[in-house]
Amino acid sequence: MELFERTESVMPKMKTKSGAKKRFRVRPGGTIKRGQAFKRHILTKKTTKNKRQLRGAVEVHDTNMNSVRAMMPFA
Repeated sequence: MELFERTESVMPKMKTKSGAKKRFRVRPGGTIKRGQAFKRHILTKKTTKNKRQLRGAVEVHDTNMNSVRAMMPFA
């Protein structure tokens, strides 16, 4: 049977990490935005000022940019 024989080697597919595509978005300028942490639960002991400053999205830091880009090869 020649059903499973293959002479040339095939590179594995590059896939985006599914956790990364749910957490990060690439902006048109090339920067990557992420959501703020520490805003999900145990909010009663956090001050109003602290919760207010955790609103919105922020950029991924430069030190983490290479690892985030590696998780999203097509972004």
